[in-house]
Amino acid sequence: MDWKRIADRLFPEGHDIVAEGALLAGTGRNAGVEYAVVGSTDHIEIGVEIALAMARRVLATVRDHPGRPILFLVDTSGQRLTRRDELLGINRYMAHLARCVDLARRQGHRVLGLVYDQALSGGFLASAMMADLCAALPEAEIRVMNLPAMARVTRIAEERLRQLAQDSPVFAPGAINYVRMGAIDALWEGNLAQALRDMLARADADDHRKYVGRDRGGRLLAAMIAERARIE
Repeated sequence: MDWKRIADRLFPEGHDIVAEGALLAGTGRNAGVEYAVVGSTDHIEIGVEIALAMARRVLATVRDHPGRPILFLVDTSGQRLTRRDELLGINRYMAHLARCVDLARRQGHRVLGLVYDQALSGGFLASAMMADLCAALPEAEIRVMNLPAMARVTRIAEERLRQLAQDSPVFAPGAINYVRMGAIDALWEGNLAQALRDMLARADADDHRKYVGRDRGGRLLAAMIAERARIE
């Protein structure tokens, strides 16, 4: 999916988003509201450089534009797993990005996400999954781990995992299953500018995903366990 066409549909009043390599950065205007936009394209793996660049732009927004909403545009094949990135501590860079997003939320910035192409693993978890609300396009591909890899890690037969995936969205890739689990707020079709306005109006600093996942039948125990942990 072409990020430029998506940006044009999101920001009918104009935008100055540019691609610096695979990093997307800029601002967009919708219904008189200026958004800070951070994202990625070309199915890029998020390595230490892009993670740090994203974090820098989030912090710059907090410093220079208090209260400005932040939108993550997501197209990533996950975190980069090269020996170089591992030795440099990619986990700490991803954690730094996540903490910067959390800081923005605590400082009153509404943080939103849109998966417009694909979102895999840590490249997604440390950015748009940290947002107040995250949406996806219907054709978006979302997963943390594919079933063959999951079979190798869990030592559960792949055929058994495929059977489980038919009934449980936890085991199944695809945007609609993340909607059922509450991780994705909604699939956007039609007027993307209006969908963005509606999501901004509903976004708040509380994490409702465990309740949404329960109500949609995708995560039946998370809300109950969290409540027990809080009380006990």
